[in-house]
Amino acid sequence: MNALRSLAVIAAFGLVVAACGSGESSVDTTPATAAAPVPSPLDFNGDGKVVFGIAVPGPRDDGAYYQALVDEVTSFSTENGFEAPIIVDNIKAENATTELSNLAEQGVDIITVGASEIADPLADLTVKYPDVFWYCNCGAGYPATPGLAQSQDDSSEISFTTGYATGLLMKAKGASTKAAFIGCCDLGFEKEAFMAYEMGLKAVDPSFSMTYIPSGGFPYDFDNTAGATEAFNNAVAQGIGAVYPYLGGAHESIVKLANQKGIIVNSAGSSKVCERTDMKWDIATRFDAGDYLNTLLAEMIAGTFKEGDIRVFRVGVDKEPGAVICGASAENQAAMDSVYAKIAAGDYAADFGAIKGKAYAAG
Repeated sequence: MNALRSLAVIAAFGLVVAACGSGESSVDTTPATAAAPVPSPLDFNGDGKVVFGIAVPGPRDDGAYYQALVDEVTSFSTENGFEAPIIVDNIKAENATTELSNLAEQGVDIITVGASEIADPLADLTVKYPDVFWYCNCGAGYPATPGLAQSQDDSSEISFTTGYATGLLMKAKGASTKAAFIGCCDLGFEKEAFMAYEMGLKAVDPSFSMTYIPSGGFPYDFDNTAGATEAFNNAVAQGIGAVYPYLGGAHESIVKLANQKGIIVNSAGSSKVCERTDMKWDIATRFDAGDYLNTLLAEMIAGTFKEGDIRVFRVGVDKEPGAVICGASAENQAAMDSVYAKIAAGDYAADFGAIKGKAYAAG
């Protein structure tokens, strides 16, 4: 029996005892008027319940970028007694309009879109379905849209810290000077990530080198396990000491292979990997969509984060983004803290700007 119900029973019992003790022959049995339920500020369509819709371009259980968003929305809904979220995964860019429209028509209050690759129809859909609160973890550079709330971050900042953390671990291990970055198909945001990663790696030791290896077909093929496995095997043959599986559905397969080979490996988005026991990550590369949304949900409830707003999460400023070495030594943690402080102070801003210019020069 919970505390509120216990208090109600005690109060009712007290009324009966008082009536009996006073010699009165009757007790007022008029039922108390039940308090009206307090509506949730997240009930945007006003139907008395809160339902989230989740749309992601990859598998909902990838153990990386997409699952982070799914897990956060699912746990938040459960903890608050909301309806189970409606999850649509593996959405292709060419099907995004249909899939997002279908989701909007299922009585959802909030639609969380997991990546910019399926965000093209949002400018139209936010107008067509105004009763839905539209939110996208769209990443850097997605244009401001009046009916769309966004979280963004700076990939150069995050990737630099990942490369730097990797360099520290490679230096301590002393087994190899080579790292591999396994991506999809040389997209602009991949170029930004691997160039900044390489910059971080070389900031530890200029002799360290990094190779980019595509593993999928153009565009957005981050779930190609066969291609990623082949890329990893080729990298191992070249003597790598570390690998960044910048992947979606294929991410965990490469982590398992890295564990078997004793190769340093980091996550691709998830902040929770240092706690995992089924596999081992050496570094949590945090651009966790779930962490971002967790912060923003409180602001949605308070009414301070609204459609049309863009929140940019910054390394060294906000607690959510950036690389963390799992079980870092005191020396390595001090080195990472110093890098975070320099990023926050803008020490690398010109370098990051140059990387962005190169990454997106060809579109």
